[in-house]
Order: sequence, then C-alpha cells, then structure tokens
Amino acid sequence: LSGCASDTEPRVAQDIAFRGDGVLDFLRPDSTVITRIAIEIADSDSSQIRGLMDRRSLPDRGGMLFYYEDLAPRSFWMRSTPLPLDIMFIGDDGRIVNVVPRTKPYSDDRIESDGPVLHVLEVRAGFTERNEIGPGTIVRWRRTE
Repeated sequence: LSGCASDTEPRVAQDIAFRGDGVLDFLRPDSTVITRIAIEIADSDSSQIRGLMDRRSLPDRGGMLFYYEDLAPRSFWMRSTPLPLDIMFIGDDGRIVNVVPRTKPYSDDRIESDGPVLHVLEVRAGFTERNEIGPGTIVRWRRTE
C-alpha cells in the first residue's frame, strides 16, 4: 500500500508547500491538450509512502505523480489524508487505465488499479469530472528545472 501511516488516529494536517517538479498534460486521442497541471514527483520510497498525507491544500491545477520503475498492480489508501482526491492509474503506454474519483479522506479503504500500471496521479477531487478526463485519456509529463 502507498500512503501508509503507522498510527490509526487522524493526525493534524499541515500546510506543506506544493513543490513543482514538473508539468503534466492530459491529451485527447488526436493529441490536442485538454489541460496542463503542475506536478510534484514522488519517485523515492519515502516520498511515495508519504504521498499527500497531512496536506491541507493542493493547487486546483496541481497534483502528485507517483513514478514507478516497474509495471504492477497498485493499491493506495487515504489514511492521514485530509483532502478528497481523484486518483488516476496510468499504464505503460501513457493512457489512464482507471480513475477512482472523490476518495474519502482518512479512509483505510483500498483504492486499486484495474491491472498493472506504471504511474499513479493524485489531484483534487472533481478535477477529472470537470475536465472530462477518464480511461483512455493520454498523459504526457516532464520534469522542469
């Protein structure tokens, strides 16, 4: 599980500043851009375990990309996460495999990919609906300086 915490009681959320590590575009099948967001990239074990836990805020056009080296089923939970999120699971072809919208804050319910995925993206709840993003949408991202 990603987003794990050792305690069972919700902790006090912190005002952790958003760190823009890159940009991510959502594309239609014809490669036109739907929208662009800034992303934090969680590419270490510690950053993936921490995820967005304890965060009180996230920009409307911001998200966290969990970068993995291997293709595998992924499972997340919302323990210690006060913000409701939309969680997107992304295949090795850059297409969204499945979206779990409007996750429940502080929940221990498992949020799972529909099969093996390479990356996972978390954004504020309602983002995918507002931007008509779903399975099959193409994701392209890059690090910035």
